[in-house]
Amino acid sequence: MSNVHIIGGGLAGLSAGVALAQAGRRVRVYEAGPTAGGRCRSYFDRELDCRIDNGNHLILSGNSATMAYLSAIGARSTMRDPGSAKFPFIDLTTGARWTIAPGAGRIPWWVMRPSRRVPETKITDYLQILALRKAGQDATVADLLDRPGALYAKLLEPFAVAALNTPPSEALARLLGAVVDETLLAGGTACVPLFPRTDLSASLIDPAVAFLQAHGGEVQTGCLVAAINSEAGRVTSLATTTGAIDLAPDDAVVLAAPPWIVAGLLPGLATPDAFQAILNVHFRLQIDPGPVGFIGVIGGMAEWVFIKRDVVSITISAANRYVDLPASEIAARVWPDVQKVLDLDQPMPPVRVVKERRATFAATAAQEARRPGPRSAFANLVLAGDWTATGLPATIEGAIRSGQTAAKLVLA
Repeated sequence: MSNVHIIGGGLAGLSAGVALAQAGRRVRVYEAGPTAGGRCRSYFDRELDCRIDNGNHLILSGNSATMAYLSAIGARSTMRDPGSAKFPFIDLTTGARWTIAPGAGRIPWWVMRPSRRVPETKITDYLQILALRKAGQDATVADLLDRPGALYAKLLEPFAVAALNTPPSEALARLLGAVVDETLLAGGTACVPLFPRTDLSASLIDPAVAFLQAHGGEVQTGCLVAAINSEAGRVTSLATTTGAIDLAPDDAVVLAAPPWIVAGLLPGLATPDAFQAILNVHFRLQIDPGPVGFIGVIGGMAEWVFIKRDVVSITISAANRYVDLPASEIAARVWPDVQKVLDLDQPMPPVRVVKERRATFAATAAQEARRPGPRSAFANLVLAGDWTATGLPATIEGAIRSGQTAAKLVLA
């Protein structure tokens, strides 16, 4: 039986491996890090004396590729489901709290009920969301959506920053449109927020590794692929830190590494080369997570507060403006936001600040033009990753979808 060699054990590589294993192919995954998962992993933090997620990720029920992946690896039940679409917010400047609650159907009757929509908005305000479907090639989110009124500041802007990890003045509107089409404009049943009951690795990574191993596959960590050797338009061998790997004539390769690694392995291939940071600030706190386990924050440095088993985690997206600050200063500036959001009156608990300097490619027109498709110059090598031309921004859904596309090309 021929092998499929997958370079990179993040979600793109794992999802490709799962789809290939389902089709009966033998899979070998090479991950340079000590564990699989990439940016979507969990680990034990000694400072906090508990497991934490590397970052915070919001999965929506309308993320069809992610739902299929979870079902394939038997992990759908590991996700906490509030049963309906609910998005709680707080405005720190006024203290106002509200919950956006899209109705289940595709017709947005919910905007007619003030209790379900953003305060101080009118029904007609929501029509501007439809402009995303006609976004020009280079139009930014701010170009299309930044209009007077509360809707942009209290919903559209935070949603855009979370989805695209890029300031709205630069972020490509058509990428946001792709997300909105599959979620908000698809009705409330596509907007139910899902969270791991335990942690990211327990839901998205460990079950996938176990699935591959159960189907005769291998996941080798601590294995860096340093070079790709080719002859006559085909990859013939991989040079790794654990030794050379020769490919049989029918073997294939899925290259699912980060774009800066791929650029080094495939000189001449254009890949995204500008990135945006994400900051995640984890406080050691045990708080009741409530019905949905997160709160959107307006008017603070914190943007989203996620309440997990042992920690309260803060996410700040498009964080290039903050990433060079000392961790102690970041934590000190964020803690007052957490106190207001959760109504706490206590000293700052133990904290861990995680800086992802290259969390995602910048979702700009210039970077979108640098996203390659899944095919490569080699007949037996395909690309996968949220940075490839998936039609989506750099999200879990985009990563998993890219892996599934790569698997289809290999099988074809």
